[in-house]
Amino acid sequence: MASTADIFTPDFQRRPYWWEAYEPPETGLDTLPAHADVVIVGGGYTGICCALALRRAGIEALVLEAGRPGQGASTRSGGQVSGGVNVQKKALASVGESPAQREQRLAQRLRDAADSMTYVESLIETHGIQCGWRKTGRLTTMWVPQHYQAWQQRLDQLNSCTGSNARMIPRDQLAAEIGSPIYHGAALIERAGHLHPAQLYGGMLQAARDAGARVHGNTPVQRIARLAGGYDIDTPRGTVRAQQVVIATNGYTGPGLADLGRKVVPIATYMIATEELSPDLAASLLPTNRAVSESRRVVNHYRLSPDGRRLLFGGRARFTPTREDTTARLLHRAMLKRLPQLAGTRISHSWGGNVAMTLDSMPHIGGADGLYYALGCNGSGVAMMSYLGDSVGRKIAAQSRDPINAFDMGEIPGHPFYFGNTWFLFGIGSWYQARDAYDHWRAR
Repeated sequence: MASTADIFTPDFQRRPYWWEAYEPPETGLDTLPAHADVVIVGGGYTGICCALALRRAGIEALVLEAGRPGQGASTRSGGQVSGGVNVQKKALASVGESPAQREQRLAQRLRDAADSMTYVESLIETHGIQCGWRKTGRLTTMWVPQHYQAWQQRLDQLNSCTGSNARMIPRDQLAAEIGSPIYHGAALIERAGHLHPAQLYGGMLQAARDAGARVHGNTPVQRIARLAGGYDIDTPRGTVRAQQVVIATNGYTGPGLADLGRKVVPIATYMIATEELSPDLAASLLPTNRAVSESRRVVNHYRLSPDGRRLLFGGRARFTPTREDTTARLLHRAMLKRLPQLAGTRISHSWGGNVAMTLDSMPHIGGADGLYYALGCNGSGVAMMSYLGDSVGRKIAAQSRDPINAFDMGEIPGHPFYFGNTWFLFGIGSWYQARDAYDHWRAR
């Protein structure tokens, strides 16, 4: 087995593997316009899809991104795509809500979450985006037998509301799907797949620009001030007056953005890419080329690269800021626990990025008085945040106060003792990791 000293390739890089094919572009310092109909703060999937929807409606859209367009989670994620699965994990009952009302509310959210995948597929087809889209399904692998039983109870509702065509795979049949001995079965979500997230973003960005949207990178928003009939958006490059504003910063929502930094919890997640594998070794890992996620509290996820030559492995390696070589060692260790045949395989890339969690584990769109937001992917950003960006754009274009979908549900819930500082994540995350390890040990 490789030691921690020799797990890196000679050209090991501390940057996303995805950027080898598409790197977030540097943008020129074009003059910032003084006015715009709608200013969108954040240039990832959400902001770009919002701008595209606005331009289709003939509305002027200006996107302001603090760094290079797409340099955040949109070009860093695992690239897994499914519709509706994560929404079903946790749906808290509202005060005074009956069980029947709760089920009806969850069913509508599932249907709308399924629409998020439909939206992404339509976007890829309409704009001819070459992003290695493989609709090969996703495995949710079971960490303990109790998770298998719980998933069995979810399938009828999931399939009826989302068309996921999900089914259970018992442990004694799992070898045909994944070359790992540690799981207690899996749920196969057939309406799912994986893609190249950076190439998807590049195609979205080109489509929005072709439609007339303006995208300015290296333009962090410092302050949003309410004025009669609109807003002033202050940046180091000048101030823009807008009729309406959309906050689309998700896991990178800082202070000063309508107090939304107190409503989302940014959590760092990390990934590694292996060096190129032999065809036989790659096929032994995931013979059906499905994406994989886990039923643990602290999830790991993995898949093959679009060309099938590497394994891309991710998860919450640490809950505090950490160097890429350190998180690579931690993820390499976790990878070998699941796929021991990769012993001796080196790591070529290591990187990280932020996801945004909400206190009710649900994505949200909303807003009032011309200030809108789309936040809280809860780990399902490729489809959900793209869809929510489009939803906000369509809501603005319709000039409607009515909810546009089940995620347009009013204010994001907060907590009186959370002010945007995530000091508590280390303790909670470490506890969850210990619980996962203990549960798995007991289930051996």
